[in-house]
Parts: sequence; C-alpha cells; structure tokens
Amino acid sequence: MAQQEGATATPRPAPDPDDVTFPDPPRCALCDADIRIHPTVYDRWVSLAMTEFPAKVIPGPFRWRLVKIQAPHSSTVIDVVAVRVRGIDPLPGDSVIPAHQMSCADKYAERPSAKEAAIPDTSG
Repeated sequence: MAQQEGATATPRPAPDPDDVTFPDPPRCALCDADIRIHPTVYDRWVSLAMTEFPAKVIPGPFRWRLVKIQAPHSSTVIDVVAVRVRGIDPLPGDSVIPAHQMSCADKYAERPSAKEAAIPDTSG
C-alpha cells in the first residue's frame, strides 16, 4: 500500500539538540527540489510538495492533507501526519498537498502506472 501511495521517503533525521540554527528543508535526491517529509498514519514517510494547490488541479492518487495530532484533553499539537485524500473526493477548491513524486523532474522518479492510478468502475 505504501508503495502505491508514494509513501517511500526516508524518515526525517532527529534534530541535534545542541544545534540552534534553523534547518534547511530537505531536498529531493533525484531533482534537488525542496520537499516536506511527513510521517503517515501507517508508519511510513511521504515526500510532499512545499505548496498547497486546489484539488481540481491535482490528480487523485497524489492528493494528501496534513492532520494535526493533539494531546488528549489539550490543544497542544504533538505531531503532524500526512493522510492521503481518498474515499470522498474533495471539492474542486479545497486545498490539498501533492506528493512530490507527481512533480519530480527526474526521469527515474517513481510514479504510479495508469492502471494503478485509474479509479475502478463500480457502476455495475
């Protein structure tokens, strides 16, 4: 499932507690573009684009959202996880974050095949 959804990124390295400089965003090893790396709800990591886009311009297999995880009985955010948008399609104007593999400029970037990206016909 992780391979099909593009959740194949390596985990973020733990920050050095003695380093007080602001960290640079991670970069794609294939195309050298800035990316965001977030954990998913199933213990994998996904590389996401740096900007959000309306859902109408991003194909279904590449749509992700970030969900804040809060401590119980508190408003303190303890983590942010990436959740793939599927099931119910978002409205065309809703913001989604595309997976970086959609826009990776390298010719060897992993992309789902047309068969995997197709929506199954359930009309009967």
